[in-house]
Amino acid sequence: MRLVYVTIAAVAALATQYFLQRTDGFQEAVSKWIGPAPVPIAGVASVIDGDTIEIRGQRIRFSGIDAPEAAQQCDDSKGFRYQCGAKSAGALDAFLAASRPVRCTFVAWDRYGRFVADCSRADGASVAGWMVEQGQALDWPRYSQGGYAGQQAKAKAAKVGLWAGEFEAPWDWRAAQADHARPALSQPLGIISRQVAQSYSCQPRRKCSQISSCDEAQWYRSNCAWGGKLDRDGDGVACETLC
Repeated sequence: MRLVYVTIAAVAALATQYFLQRTDGFQEAVSKWIGPAPVPIAGVASVIDGDTIEIRGQRIRFSGIDAPEAAQQCDDSKGFRYQCGAKSAGALDAFLAASRPVRCTFVAWDRYGRFVADCSRADGASVAGWMVEQGQALDWPRYSQGGYAGQQAKAKAAKVGLWAGEFEAPWDWRAAQADHARPALSQPLGIISRQVAQSYSCQPRRKCSQISSCDEAQWYRSNCAWGGKLDRDGDGVACETLC
């Protein structure tokens, strides 16, 4: 009988691990249950890309939207290629500079240990809402439940930002990049618990040879100013020999 109980427990553990590794929404929901929510963060923000900023060393991901990646290109209204990721980041930087500081209220920890939040300028304007309304980011229904669908409809109708030409949704673009890198991956990226994430630090800087796991490398890439150097080919996977 004891052996049966052990077997059932083992199966349950494997099932839990499977869902944690493959269900991002569930991961973020679980993260809310682990300890008290952090207090809001306010300050002058440094722009990382169109959906991510940094305030006093804390990397913050906007909740419910997705912007083009730094290396992503799109087509403008005349069919010419342009760096839509860089343009999105530039639009965000100008918007935030017009009314400082930024205030961000915690929503969840994502699987890379990033602080996911709803952010607003000093004048109360929603950062995520503005980015979607200007066509510089997309409503991400997987996480927003359509919370920015109205702003997106306006941007699409007005053909502003990304909607002026042709583009690939950022989540699809990342998936395509991951497919190209798939042979280098030996295992899926797993969830990083809040406790584990808090054990990492951006000081001192590290090289891939000094990092012990794929999850740790991904955390540095997402949270440290120097982390992008761990992803040499820009495919979204840091230290691929570990993954």
